[in-house]
Amino acid sequence: MRLTTRTDLALRTLMFCALNPDRVVRKHEVAERCNVSENHLAQVINGLAHKGFVTTLRGRNGGLTLARPMEQIGVGTVARAFEGGVPVADCFATSRAACPLSPACRLRDALSRAVAAFYDTLDTLTVADLVEGNAGLESVLALPGPIGMRCARSTAAAE
Repeated sequence: MRLTTRTDLALRTLMFCALNPDRVVRKHEVAERCNVSENHLAQVINGLAHKGFVTTLRGRNGGLTLARPMEQIGVGTVARAFEGGVPVADCFATSRAACPLSPACRLRDALSRAVAAFYDTLDTLTVADLVEGNAGLESVLALPGPIGMRCARSTAAAE
């Protein structure tokens, strides 16, 4: 199974925010460090905010922060939120152009089990699992010192 670009960018953005918890991060910072288009990233950030994973702030000191502690953001939940409508194969599509083999195909059940196993594995992980103690990731995504507005998340909420 392959994740869509939106899911990939959503997870990168959440990791970026998690590694920079004491600041409001800006879209251009995420785009630069993750080597992605700001326009595409804007759509993903909008989706993350709409689905309650990040909080966005408008204006000169605007940007985004995690909406809840990284330990409470499941990787499987994020993947489902962004992958939900993408069929893994034609036989899962609801369109009229469905696979003609569907009535007799045994592959569909196997694919269903494989997709379930994929999400079951992702459900064991949180954003915290991806970033805590990951010095290599931190060297790529962590920004030097807080700039701009401080994150509204209290240390009590992070615990």
